[in-house]
Amino acid sequence: MTAKTQSESILAIPQPSILDEAGFDLQLLVELALKYLYVHGSQTARDLVEALCVPYTGVLERALTQAKREELVEVTGSNGIGELGYRYVLTTKGHQRAQEFLGRNGYIGPAPVPIEQYRVIVQAQSLRRVAVTPTAVRQALGRLVFSDTVLDQIGQALNSGQAIFLFGKPGNGKTALAQRVTAMYGGTVFVPYAILADSQIIRVFDRHHHHPVANQPPGDRRWVLCERPLIQVGGELTLEQLDLIYDERNRFYEAPLQLRANNGVLLIDDFGRQRVPPRAILNRWIVPLEQRIDILTLHTGKQIEVPFEGLVIFSTNLQPTDLVDEAFLRRIPNKIHLANPTVQQFAEIFRAQCEELGIPFEPQGLAYLLRTYYVGKRELRACHPRDILRVLVGAARYLGREPRLTPDLIDRACRSYFINP
Repeated sequence: MTAKTQSESILAIPQPSILDEAGFDLQLLVELALKYLYVHGSQTARDLVEALCVPYTGVLERALTQAKREELVEVTGSNGIGELGYRYVLTTKGHQRAQEFLGRNGYIGPAPVPIEQYRVIVQAQSLRRVAVTPTAVRQALGRLVFSDTVLDQIGQALNSGQAIFLFGKPGNGKTALAQRVTAMYGGTVFVPYAILADSQIIRVFDRHHHHPVANQPPGDRRWVLCERPLIQVGGELTLEQLDLIYDERNRFYEAPLQLRANNGVLLIDDFGRQRVPPRAILNRWIVPLEQRIDILTLHTGKQIEVPFEGLVIFSTNLQPTDLVDEAFLRRIPNKIHLANPTVQQFAEIFRAQCEELGIPFEPQGLAYLLRTYYVGKRELRACHPRDILRVLVGAARYLGREPRLTPDLIDRACRSYFINP
């Protein structure tokens, strides 16, 4: 596999031409083919090529030849010219064998890639190889407003490739900033459908988190070229989600969150509000954060080593020192504070939100809002312009009026939005 020199840094992962290059033995491919035929019925060789994502010549043909030799499948006809058109169906013996295979491992789908190859590809796609420029940071944020200090800090942090701690009061854009980090990195990454470790299959690809690009490059189709992944979890996070998830019913593994986030971003939002103590989460990741290697445990008790190449972002509106001690904070080298916006920044956000919501911006309306509801009463928050103006639009519609920054509509919006206006 070779890395191209284009800015996208897309790898070329060649299609295996023989079974040894695929990284698994003949028996595994026979099992996958029989299980697929058991569930889906009669299939052509071309259908199996598409389903298992392996080439016919030199790979799938060997598995089908073996299955025919053992009288597990038979050819019932042909759809088209050539061997790819041969239609296969399970024999009675093949049905029994497929049931046995499903009883041991219920995975049905594309053939897995060996964990050794997975490690190589993930390392080749490491975020540490990507240079993030000030222009990329600003373009990714669009019209979001942050201080130059914050922009510089986030850019520096991304180029270090090390964990980030975003903290500050609620409503100042921590989550919005973190969600745009993948756009700051740019590019695409290869994600395998599944990996094979110690004869166990671990499903990695997840359509909820991995979004394939429209035009897939030629090569090994067991890998899917995707947008750089962003996996976001909040208060629902548990320690169980950070280890291999063994499906007792289907008898195969689902990858943990951090494995699915490799070469992308894992955002732990509302850090400190999980049912799991913050110390327990950080204890789980002490070694991975420093050594970029994670140790996962199979249900057999055997441990496997996998790369830990996702950028972890912890976001919280609590004080970091209230969550963990200095020793833990040292392991998160990038700590970025998102302060309340200045009046100038608040005005910039307010103007942009007026434009987005179709409300004519009037400086006197903003001045009335600040004078009446902020001076001596409350702190500015970056989310307030959007939230207040949305309520204002609702009030205007209710009254059958055009949304404008009039004192009465601002009053209506603020009386609804603030508990103590």
